[in-house]
Amino acid sequence: MTTAGRFDRRTLLRRSALMSAGLLIGPTALDRALEASAAELPTGATPFVDSYRTNVLANQTPETNAAVRVLSGMRDLWRTGSGWDNGVVLNQAVLRANVRHVARITGERTADQAKRAFIVDRQHQSYSAIGGLGPLAELYKAGAKAVTGITSAPDGTPPSTVDDKLPPDAPAGSALGAGSPDSALGQVVLLVNTLRGPFASGNPSKYAHQHPRPWRMTQDSTVVPTGETDEFGYPVYDTEVVVAPQLLRQRNLSPVDDAGFPSGHTNALHLACLALAYAIPERFQELVTRAFDLADARIVAGMHSPVDVIGGRILATALAAATLADPQNATLKAAARAQANEYFRQHAVVDLFDHAHSAGTATDPYADRELNAALVAPLLTYGLPKTGRRVAMTVPKGAEVLLETRLPYLTANQRRDVLRTTAVPSGHALLDGPEQWGRLNLFAAADGFGAFDADVRVEMDANRGGFHAADTWHNAITGHGGLVKRGSGTLTLAGVNSYTGATRVEGGTLVAGSASALGKGDVELRSGTLRLESAVRTRSYRQGSGSVLAVTARKGGCAPLTSARPITLAGGSTLEITLEDVPAGAVVPVLAAPVLAGRFARITVAGGERQVQARYSPAGLSVRVLS
Repeated sequence: MTTAGRFDRRTLLRRSALMSAGLLIGPTALDRALEASAAELPTGATPFVDSYRTNVLANQTPETNAAVRVLSGMRDLWRTGSGWDNGVVLNQAVLRANVRHVARITGERTADQAKRAFIVDRQHQSYSAIGGLGPLAELYKAGAKAVTGITSAPDGTPPSTVDDKLPPDAPAGSALGAGSPDSALGQVVLLVNTLRGPFASGNPSKYAHQHPRPWRMTQDSTVVPTGETDEFGYPVYDTEVVVAPQLLRQRNLSPVDDAGFPSGHTNALHLACLALAYAIPERFQELVTRAFDLADARIVAGMHSPVDVIGGRILATALAAATLADPQNATLKAAARAQANEYFRQHAVVDLFDHAHSAGTATDPYADRELNAALVAPLLTYGLPKTGRRVAMTVPKGAEVLLETRLPYLTANQRRDVLRTTAVPSGHALLDGPEQWGRLNLFAAADGFGAFDADVRVEMDANRGGFHAADTWHNAITGHGGLVKRGSGTLTLAGVNSYTGATRVEGGTLVAGSASALGKGDVELRSGTLRLESAVRTRSYRQGSGSVLAVTARKGGCAPLTSARPITLAGGSTLEITLEDVPAGAVVPVLAAPVLAGRFARITVAGGERQVQARYSPAGLSVRVLS
């Protein structure tokens, strides 16, 4: 998949600013405090994960089809008529903004973006998803025998029958899409195909809601009864052209068979990406970003509007969770994860996580986490007007399975808390619909908790490898709870945290990756290691025997650890110092507090080649560098 047309940093940040006014990745404490009671399922309704198999074409009502029901937030915006051309706009502000967004994006579209949108339109979605694997993509294609017949947009207007077909030079056994079940990655291929199985179609919901594609509507979202075209043959609004060039025109379908909501391509792209993310969680966030990126190309093409794309994402999120949570697929999903892990390790990927993130942005368009976040955040809601309602976030039944391999060291209930505390704030009709699948923010959830609403205990086992051995939480964690780190693994807190509960290390390593990583509460190091990568301020600090405090002292810097209350050091505790640009003879601060009680039993310098001399005082510790 070519990356031509993917927005550069400046364009991404501009779009983010335009579209995300008032948008937060995860609710604030005020949001949680003000939200009303949780949304309930309709009387007699069965949770989606238990009824997803009702999503077949014969069922086209919320009462008979679980997919139609989870998308029924659309009924707050649009009332389906007796035919495709006589529906009623119920929320003009949202649907007008919806159509105007398409007009603006297609009006700004470059030739490269148009060509990329054509590829997304015609290439098998499960193959397109592979691009989210970055440095692992070519290894995956070889192992899965995955091929495509569409790698570029043809010049001129292609025939309407352009489809992804096996290229004539494809190796024996190759297959379109995710690849061949008869391959070294056959279980992963089967997992992708299963998530995109017989109950995964968006067509029943398209027929049920009958919301037209954007180019069949005026700015006010009323239907243009004729397929009016301009002098070039492009469908038009009353006042402006918003459809893609001819090379992006869809097949000649009748309007009743061509509804826009939900976007089928979006549904398929998210399903394929989430299947790969389950099997290869080392690229979880990148695959989620890939799904958002490619789905947005449906708007760039003029084939769909934001509500269509949001609807496709909601449906895919629910379908992916339901399929992964289905007991019938338990063996398959475990086999796919194990097979992917073993395959990449057999192919000289010693550290799968490091290799999965080894490429720069020149070869991996999703290598920059900051850019990925800037892409995803505005696309969660497309900046569409809010309804103003506040609805408490209740995580849908079974949704925690989506994080099962990405946060394997957490319990199912903890993964649900992660989803709840990173959810999109309420107030959007589609996202607030039944079960609130649309409010799940899987990109943010991959970065750990958004809040500690109670004390969180995390146990990581380094012997199990992968994320069990090491992980990083990037979110800005709020809440009145605290954190207890246990086990032999390493957890890094990298966010601007403001939680007020205590932080306690009982095993392994906890890394403070930012100045406020440890929140605003007390800090206690009972055993294991606490590593401070920035100068940290705490309310109080206590260190137990046998534990290690690892700090970096910098020339001219402040104390790596400053406490507002006493610092207490037990006998047998250790300090490990990394000296950064500190010459011999210099004196650098290490600890600062109103009172320092106790002393370290041992002070070492990382690398072992330099020596320091401790200088204790009633209010802290500094060291003089001897060599």
